[in-house]
Amino acid sequence: MIPKNLIPNFDLQNQPGALQQFLDAKVAQYNRPDFIENDPIVIPHLFNRKQDVEIMGFWTATLAWGQRVTIIKKCKELITLMDGAPYDFIVNHQEPDLKKLLSFKHRTFNDIDTLYFIAFFRQHYERFESLEDAFIPAGSMDGAEDALNHFRSYFFSLPDFPHRTKKHVSSPSQKSTCKRLNMFLRWMVRRDNNGVDFGIWNRIKPADLICPLDLHVDRVSRKLLLITRKQTDWQTALQLTQKLREFDPLDPVKYDFALFGLGIEERWGPQF
Repeated sequence: MIPKNLIPNFDLQNQPGALQQFLDAKVAQYNRPDFIENDPIVIPHLFNRKQDVEIMGFWTATLAWGQRVTIIKKCKELITLMDGAPYDFIVNHQEPDLKKLLSFKHRTFNDIDTLYFIAFFRQHYERFESLEDAFIPAGSMDGAEDALNHFRSYFFSLPDFPHRTKKHVSSPSQKSTCKRLNMFLRWMVRRDNNGVDFGIWNRIKPADLICPLDLHVDRVSRKLLLITRKQTDWQTALQLTQKLREFDPLDPVKYDFALFGLGIEERWGPQF
C-alpha cells in the first residue's frame, strides 16, 4: 500500500516504486467494463463486425472533443444516418443515400467532412479488409510516428479532398500530440482480458503506441512529474510515453486509464 500522505503529493525522490504502484492501482480501477458506459469507446462497442468497429472507432475518436455525453449522442446520430450499419452503408450506398448526411454536424466537423470520410472509407475498403493497412507504409513501419505521418498522407490521397478537412486529422510532422489518433490506435491495438480496448489489430504492437495526451492527462502527468516540457506537442507525448515505458515497456499506454481517470473522474489538476 502507498502511504496516504503520498497521495496526491508523491515524494518521488525518496519513495522509489510508489508512483508505479499507485498508477497500477488506478489502471486496475479504470480499465474495467463499467468504464465503457460513459466514455466514447462505448460507440465502437455497439458493433461486432471488425470493419464497423474500425469505422466508428475512428469516427468517434475524430469527434472526441467537448463533453463525453455530447460526443456519444452525436456518434449515435451518425450511426442512425448510416442505417445502423456503417460499413454496409459506406461500401454499398448510392449517391441519393448521401443526402441525409448533409444535416450532420459536430462543432467544426460538418457535412463536407462527413462526405469525404465516407469517400475515403469506401476507396480504402475496396482494396483492403482492415483499416490497419492505412497505417502501414509500404515495406515496413518504423514506430508510431512513421505510422501516423503515413496515415495522414494516405487519408488525403484522394484527388478531390477538401482542404478544410485536414484540420481533423493530425500528424507528428505538424508537431501535434495526435491525441485522437493515438486514442484510436489504443482502442484497436491494446489487448488484455478487461474488455475495454479491442485488440483487433496485430501488426502495430502495444509497445509502439504513444499515450493520448489530452488536457486531463497533460495536467495529471505534470503533477506527477512525468512531463517536464513547458509546451504540449508531439515531443511532449513522446516524453510522457517514454516515462510510462519505464513502468511497462510492453504496454505503456495502459496508464492512459490511470492518468485520464485521475483527471476527469477524480478531478486532479492545478488545484492539487
